[in-house]
Amino acid sequence: MNEFEIALRLIVSVLAGLFIGLSRRRKPAGIRTFALISLGSAIFTVISVSDLFNSYSSYDPTRVIAQIVAGVGFLGLGVIWKNGGSKPSGLTTAAAIWVTASIGVLAGLGLWIETIIGTILVLALLYSKEPLMKAHLED
Repeated sequence: MNEFEIALRLIVSVLAGLFIGLSRRRKPAGIRTFALISLGSAIFTVISVSDLFNSYSSYDPTRVIAQIVAGVGFLGLGVIWKNGGSKPSGLTTAAAIWVTASIGVLAGLGLWIETIIGTILVLALLYSKEPLMKAHLED
């Protein structure tokens, strides 16, 4: 993996995070937060699959990805906990944070089609809130 490919993976991850963050502008986590989550996940993924660690026989790059999943879960918990109250709130933002990290991992692995499809699906779900709620209330 050369420097150009690494840069491309990181740029694509930031773009995916920015697009997702645009849909969450007026929520507890916004544009920069989502871009940073995606970028951080991509950076850790690129590090884990880089040639730097190929000389270690017992090295498993999937361990790093597993830790991204767990670590980002704490960010989501913070969003839910911060909102507090008597009923859970911030669940969609927490889920969006979690799935944005997974999209960052896809970009970090260079899985371009999966990154694009994942981003489109997340955006479709986040932007579909109003029509789905109206349709549900009319039933």
